[in-house]
Amino acid sequence: MSIHDLHGKFNGKEAEYVLDYLDSEASENKKSWVQCFEERVSEETGVKYAVACNSGTSGLHMAMHACGIGPGDEVITPALTVVMDAYAVIHMGAIPVFVDVDRNTYCISVQEIQKNITDKTKAIVTVSLQGLSVDMDPILELAKEKGIIVIDDSAQNILGTYKGRSAGALADISVFSFENKKHITSGSEGGMLLTDNEEYATRARKFGGIGYKHMTASAGRTSLALSDVQDPDYERFDTIGLNYRMSEVSAAVGLAQFERIGDIVDRRIAVAKTFDEAVKGCEWIVPQYTPEGYKHSHYTYSFEYKGLEMIGVSWKEFYNMYVGMGGDGFYSACVVPYLEPVFQNNKNYNKIYTKGMCPIAEDLQKKIMQFKTNYRSLSEARIKANILKTLVDKLGRKKNA
Repeated sequence: MSIHDLHGKFNGKEAEYVLDYLDSEASENKKSWVQCFEERVSEETGVKYAVACNSGTSGLHMAMHACGIGPGDEVITPALTVVMDAYAVIHMGAIPVFVDVDRNTYCISVQEIQKNITDKTKAIVTVSLQGLSVDMDPILELAKEKGIIVIDDSAQNILGTYKGRSAGALADISVFSFENKKHITSGSEGGMLLTDNEEYATRARKFGGIGYKHMTASAGRTSLALSDVQDPDYERFDTIGLNYRMSEVSAAVGLAQFERIGDIVDRRIAVAKTFDEAVKGCEWIVPQYTPEGYKHSHYTYSFEYKGLEMIGVSWKEFYNMYVGMGGDGFYSACVVPYLEPVFQNNKNYNKIYTKGMCPIAEDLQKKIMQFKTNYRSLSEARIKANILKTLVDKLGRKKNA
């Protein structure tokens, strides 16, 4: 059986590892599952420090704390992304500065960043949207020149590459997500913060670990031996933190998934290729552009739909046609964060963030179609891709005269 036809999401050693944890007593001589998972991710990505957490969102919050972002600071973030990037900024008392994106890649660009840098800019958040890396080199060069920190939200990208380098290993801090729909999962939720900076790693681990003073940058135990703490004079905390720690069970599942990460990503890429072939030559479907030298890890297969203006079929009409023919449906892009009710119904934000601020992102958001790539087998994906091909052929691949 091909690796592309492995059925079941948890068909590796997930159950074995979880049972091993449940059947064993804690031992001073055995590494925790969290430590094993952190070390494996660090080794695979080539980043010095990996800090496991309970979600990608908490990882973003940890990253903001690690960088010392605080009240009055500005953090540049793309307008075409999920709202959690902005949430992490707001939780630090800082100000999200939304900037427009490149129409072809959907990602933030150095040109738009440069327009929005002020003397209050503390950090830039880059987002590898749908599994495609941002053009990082010019952004990193600009950030270094200006003394600005770069935080890469790699929630939708793992094992993607940028000019031959791991896409999640380039920024000052990167954050992965292991939520259930991502490339791999640690059960249902989970995340990992990565950095080569020892100070950032230490600060992140302490903040996400309730502020325990004994925590360090390196992967390791998140608790001390009883002999150390069984002392009335022992002082435990030196940081105000939150409990964002990953559980041992989650880490056991995540490690088992990560051991198969190459096959999992390869299957997603293969699924994306089948959908790409289904729409090839269609004038009113424009796939997300992958620049030369990049490896797209395809969290989804995405394209800009121009059917309304070119063939008179709206986004929702096309969706209903596809589902009616037996397709699985597909996702829209999230509303640009600053137009979500959480901002628009808030008197502190609704005059700052207004419609039209980022016209490319706002327009793209209404047109993007995101087809899932996490099919359990390539043969199943081909059936769905063939339905898409049939529908496109039925509507005609050329613009209506």
